[in-house]
Amino acid sequence: MSDCVSVCICSGQSPNETKMTRNYTTKGDSYYQKEFALTSVQSIDGDSLPDYSEFDTESVTLDYFKESTKRGPSPDKMAPTTTIETVTITRPLKVIAFICGVIVIILMILALTSTDWLMAESWRQGLFVHCIEEGYESPLPFNLQDPAGCYPSRDVAYIKATAALCIITLVTDALATFLTGLGLRTQDHNLKYKFYRIAVLIMMVALISLLVAVILYPICFAAELNIANRLVWEFGWAYGVGWGAAIFLFGAVVLLLCDKESEEIYYKERKIVHDASLRD
Repeated sequence: MSDCVSVCICSGQSPNETKMTRNYTTKGDSYYQKEFALTSVQSIDGDSLPDYSEFDTESVTLDYFKESTKRGPSPDKMAPTTTIETVTITRPLKVIAFICGVIVIILMILALTSTDWLMAESWRQGLFVHCIEEGYESPLPFNLQDPAGCYPSRDVAYIKATAALCIITLVTDALATFLTGLGLRTQDHNLKYKFYRIAVLIMMVALISLLVAVILYPICFAAELNIANRLVWEFGWAYGVGWGAAIFLFGAVVLLLCDKESEEIYYKERKIVHDASLRD
């Protein structure tokens, strides 16, 4: 107790304030008394201090850690976040395949509506209509007895088969071209590849149908030359359009097969820094 009195006198405090040192009479009394004598400007009641065993360092550290975890990270010190953006660059081969499919649709419409598949003097024959010109010479091809004008196509199996195969080509190519367009437009890569695979298969069906049609037509016509009643025959521009459509179809199939499951896909990283000073 004498030590406490001497400390109070040196610090210029009244004897009434000696109670501030009553809790520090255990081990380390001289250290705590000296610190409070030099720095304190008011009395401190020992009962108001936290219930630590002589300011146990471990207890203070644990309480500070719990308090800091409740507060969370400071807005000024938030860690930057990194986002990954997917950038897809469509390869031009698929675009060319799509354009080829559109061209085939146009060519097949022209071929189906034309009457210039097979031509001779005063005679034109298409897949659905044949026409007889004015001033024709008798006998007419295939021993027909009609006057000048246009009439439904002859009831011959190979003409009907060729027309049916061309219609199948038109429908299947239109569907394959539509699926190719969906594949070019969608951003889902799995769905994109599925569209391309189905488009290739359907376009191959269209190609086979058209090839059979343009090969079947002249072969079966050659069997009718004995009743053709004309010396000179030629295949018109509509038949050539059919071969042109077959070439474009073949090109579209090759482009989709060679480039079936490849896209230029890049993954671009972008770092976003959350700065509290910018938000204020």
